Amino acid sequence: MLFGDIAYGPIHSRRLGVSLGMEIMPLEHKLCTFNCVYCECGWNERVDHPRLPSREAVRTALETKLQALRAEQTALDVITFSGNGEPTLHPDFKGIIEDTCALRDRYYPTAKVSVLSNSTQLGRQEVVDALRLCDNRILKLDAATDEMMRRIDLPVNEALDVSTLIKWLQQFNGDFILQTCFLRGEHDGKRIDNTTQEELDAWYRAVEQLRPQQIMIYVIDRKTPEEHLEKISREQMESIAAPLLEKGFNVTISA
Repeated sequence: MLFGDIAYGPIHSRRLGVSLGMEIMPLEHKLCTFNCVYCECGWNERVDHPRLPSREAVRTALETKLQALRAEQTALDVITFSGNGEPTLHPDFKGIIEDTCALRDRYYPTAKVSVLSNSTQLGRQEVVDALRLCDNRILKLDAATDEMMRRIDLPVNEALDVSTLIKWLQQFNGDFILQTCFLRGEHDGKRIDNTTQEELDAWYRAVEQLRPQQIMIYVIDRKTPEEHLEKISREQMESIAAPLLEKGFNVTISA
């Protein structure tokens, strides 16, 4: 499922409320540093010269949409960057976020600016600076062992490891939302399961290190590119959340 407009919706998000989606990756194909087995946008496509919407095009599309929504008196909780890949890959990401915050302040001052990111670009200072401007930095960590992270997320950079991701996430001193998808299944002959006790213990340790302001855990909800995946039950998701809730962490479950 690809998003074909720069500004789309609003849609009702399971986790964020009434959300205006922003697409700053190519409109025709997925472009991401991960190739997650559960991604609703499918697999990455090899494209030599991907076409990204310009900063000016994004600003114009967003302002046009916000003007129309306000004229219709449509409620809006959040402006969300996600879509067809990893939004922080855009070379003008920081400028786009600056424009978005300014337009939000003009048209919908109570709306939040949110970015869903896979955390792989947090080694770039301009990306960190841009994310600090946002209200919600929703940052992925699907597993806390290298082998399981690589089986689930299939990073383009095969040398990427969990310790690097955790180090990058620590730059926010807990001022972010940690997002994890729990699932079981198989891909390319390898078992996928980040709900085993070994995997959960490693993930709990990572959460204790990072101490995020909120933790969003969720299950697969749409068609996935890898067909051999299993949706985790609500009961098991509640069991996964329980030890963190007992320690006072803010955990939300989408199941």
